[in-house]
Amino acid sequence: MTPPHNPAIPAWPPRSAPRLFVPGPLEAGAMVEIDGPQAHYLGRVMRVAMGDAIVLCDDLTGEWTCRVSEAGKRSVIAVAEALTRPREDVPDFWLVPALLKKDRFDLVLEKATELGVRRIAPVLTRRCVADKLNAERARAITIEAAEQCARTALPELAEPVKLDALLRDWPADRTLFFADETGGAPAAATFAAHPGPAGLVVGPEGGFDEAERAAIRALPQARAITLGPRVLRGETATIAAVALWMGAAGDW
Repeated sequence: MTPPHNPAIPAWPPRSAPRLFVPGPLEAGAMVEIDGPQAHYLGRVMRVAMGDAIVLCDDLTGEWTCRVSEAGKRSVIAVAEALTRPREDVPDFWLVPALLKKDRFDLVLEKATELGVRRIAPVLTRRCVADKLNAERARAITIEAAEQCARTALPELAEPVKLDALLRDWPADRTLFFADETGGAPAAATFAAHPGPAGLVVGPEGGFDEAERAAIRALPQARAITLGPRVLRGETATIAAVALWMGAAGDW
């Protein structure tokens, strides 16, 4: 028996069609020239040829079916044919992860994008091992993750800020869930009890110190949560908590 077609996944273009984000806005009939690493990927890895279908997203209008009109060694030219899906309205959820070591923070960026986070706002705390973020590299990771998971809206990526600045400027109408390793209310139930715009702050490898923990808890919008009896790494806690929020209040 043939399984029912999922309307969220269009039958055309083929699921095997390469998918890339490009500068926009795109519109029907627009000619798009793709060069650099993306052209290398299309030409040398995916072996696209004239007439092949590719999928392009512009983070403005949505996802477009395009037809390759020219496939050269250094550039690929495609023509936008039809809007396949409009830009999605992702859940209003901000992730506020403390900076971690590079490979671990790369995982946070990738999985947060895949899970549907709207905004990623890195925070600097006293026990952060890392104190800088390569914005260009971080953006490339989120773009690749969005391409892989068929997302049509890229997450906003903010510059890292210190914790005190983050708390000072936190919006009055946005709940801030606090993954507190010393304890809090069960995460899933707390998420369900506080619908609406939200954020999640997760600490670094060494956790928050006592002064930071007290400052977060003092924020009227903060709600301390627990993720169970085990001590989780920063990246594990982040992925688990985001998944729980998406299950309780997001688009799952």
